Amino acid sequence: MATTAEFEVELNVFERNRKEWLRSHPGKFVVIQGEIVADGFFSTYAEAFRAGLQKFGVRDNFLVKQVWKTDPVYFVS
Repeated sequence: MATTAEFEVELNVFERNRKEWLRSHPGKFVVIQGEIVADGFFSTYAEAFRAGLQKFGVRDNFLVKQVWKTDPVYFVS
């Protein structure tokens, strides 16, 4: 399983673009690998994941992240 540190570049790309994407694509999913952002935004995680597989393949990690102002926090007990 990948760690947050493995996606440092992708998370930085996301943060650099978050404000712009919030204006244009709130709630949508984006796919990022390295500095490359896949074409388009997606309504569901599944659509974004499939697009990531098509663009980057199964051998390379890529990030699928939903565009929100703040990231949700989930509590599990």
